[in-house]
Amino acid sequence: MAKHINVSLIGNPNTGKTSVFNLLTGLNQQVGNYPGITVERKAGVCKLPRGVKAHILDLPGTYSLNASSLDENVVIEVLLNKKDKDYPDVAVVVSDVENLKRNLLLFTQIKDLDIPTILVINMADRMKRKGISLNIPELEKTLKTNVVLMSARKKQGLEELKQLIASYKKLSIEPCLNASSIDKPYFEGLQKAFPNQSLYKLWLVITQDVNFANINRNTIADASEFHTKKKSDLKRLQQKETIKRYQFINETLKQTQTIDVGSATGVRAKLDQLLVHKVWGYLIFFIILLFIFQAIYDWSAYPQDLIDNGFAWLSEAVKGQLPAGALTNLITEGIIPGLGGIVIFIPQIAFLFLFISILEESGYMSRVVFLMDRLMRKFGLSGKSIVPLISGTACAIPAVMATRNIENWKERLITILVVPFTTCSARLPVYLIIISLVIPKERVAWIFGYQSLSLMLLYLLGFVTALGSSWLLSKFLKMPNKSFFVVEMPNYKLPMFKNVAINVVEKTKAFITGAGKIILAISIVLWVLASYGPNEKFSNAKEIISQNQPQKSTIELERAIASQKLEHSYIGYMGKAIEPLVAPLGYDWKIGIALISSFAAREVFVGTLATIYSVGSDEDETIKNRMAAEINPDTGVPLFNLATGVSLLLFYAFAMQCMSTIAIVKKETNGWRWPIIQLFFMSGLAYISAFVAYQFLK
Repeated sequence: MAKHINVSLIGNPNTGKTSVFNLLTGLNQQVGNYPGITVERKAGVCKLPRGVKAHILDLPGTYSLNASSLDENVVIEVLLNKKDKDYPDVAVVVSDVENLKRNLLLFTQIKDLDIPTILVINMADRMKRKGISLNIPELEKTLKTNVVLMSARKKQGLEELKQLIASYKKLSIEPCLNASSIDKPYFEGLQKAFPNQSLYKLWLVITQDVNFANINRNTIADASEFHTKKKSDLKRLQQKETIKRYQFINETLKQTQTIDVGSATGVRAKLDQLLVHKVWGYLIFFIILLFIFQAIYDWSAYPQDLIDNGFAWLSEAVKGQLPAGALTNLITEGIIPGLGGIVIFIPQIAFLFLFISILEESGYMSRVVFLMDRLMRKFGLSGKSIVPLISGTACAIPAVMATRNIENWKERLITILVVPFTTCSARLPVYLIIISLVIPKERVAWIFGYQSLSLMLLYLLGFVTALGSSWLLSKFLKMPNKSFFVVEMPNYKLPMFKNVAINVVEKTKAFITGAGKIILAISIVLWVLASYGPNEKFSNAKEIISQNQPQKSTIELERAIASQKLEHSYIGYMGKAIEPLVAPLGYDWKIGIALISSFAAREVFVGTLATIYSVGSDEDETIKNRMAAEINPDTGVPLFNLATGVSLLLFYAFAMQCMSTIAIVKKETNGWRWPIIQLFFMSGLAYISAFVAYQFLK
């Protein structure tokens, strides 16, 4: 059997750690949570020379081992606890060649933990352009480690890194800084109290809130030799440690690094002046968003039509091949249309993640975060709230988790409560199909279409509502403290195709598989409820329709029978029961069923309608055509008209329809009080908005 090596990949944010991780693991990755907490973890497998396999754990980005947030605590706990299954055999610290001084602080701390450590200096391809030169042999000698000069973009240094990981036992574990030099009497007493423990590990255990393996403390003859210190004294010693480390780093780089300022280019400064400008910055961001939403519609139209027609053909083909019966009907009218109702949106969701990944990889997203901080402060939000609100466009669950880097509890609570207003990818299928039904395809000035503008307005509506809600909450909760916002501006760079591709594949796959399980289960339940009825109006539908409407053609007769069965099925009676509640919003009982079922997850809405409309209908007809053909029996006009469409769009823009988000809010706020308030407030706002819109437009 091949041996496994545990490798921890560590580094500051924006050093290219993710690029190195993707190079090492390729698509052999898994995304999950750390045991017992909701901080995301990425792990993968890398094949090394001589048949050795490395288990690569990509730890959350951190600037040092002096943790100030939960995800930074994760890094410390993994590095300190030898009983942890992820405890590393070797640590790989990724640094950026342009920010080596700052990155080396974390490296020197990890090097002092008695863990074999490799220093990767990434983005080496930028050295010549930035006028940077390094004396690698001297750097290795001073830092007492092996250094890999790497360019993840050009895959330079990858094989050298793999060789070093495979031969990690030969790496030096000699520390960079003698911990006792921070405060000799204190650390000598600490060493006597715990003679068999690493001194720097003990120091981190004392100063950080971490879980650590049991330490057997020896009895000290003279207890006066060791005294615990007050928090203020420990803080002072931490500051002293940081100063000593930077003194060591400065001296090291003075001997090993040369920067020729004259040969470096200043393009970044010129771009920043434009992209974070207080006027042009917002305008550029607005135009970029417009192009993204227009591209989502234009580029995905053809593959969507193929998928829609493909599922209609598949349903008909399966029905023709399998024997008639309940199982065949379940597959062709329940499972296939239900899954088709979500798979059809893969192109648009993939394009959305593609553009977000490009913006993040290029370094522009950090500029957006900085730009929007000016606006957010006026609404009582922390500058750090920008990151959860922007990440909420993908999914509210990791966005709620991302609030853990906000130290002030009230600011964090407000961010948690308003994050679900931002338009997540689960809303996208609902928005896209409703907009395509009720908004015309015409374009404005031959560039932007009304449909893409409508989609962008919905995104802006969610963001503006989040701001308004946070302003109200800030007045209600009376926040006494304000935190400061610090964001790092990474260098601009061309996005790496591999990073973007992996990100799009992983996030799209997570969305489809996560939604697919719910869709499949609900589709089966809905088909059963729609295929059986409690009385003779269902079972004798054929006889009733044949007697009452004998003059109809065969096709019309079959449709009338299917409609009679559906209306008097179990789901029909359930829909009729809730119809008085949803009728003022412009919805019939079918939309009402889809609305209620989508409280489990928003994306279920389209799949539910696909299942309901498929029962007894023509199998070669697409879900979009079936929805477009629905007629309001009271008015005789199409059911999905402008008034009903806008009403539905507003309902889904505001309603809290995600059980997973409610569960994560409950966990993050340690109780049911805030998620229940959040659920009722958002649902009430959704109902009132949809009611007003429909009554005004009808």
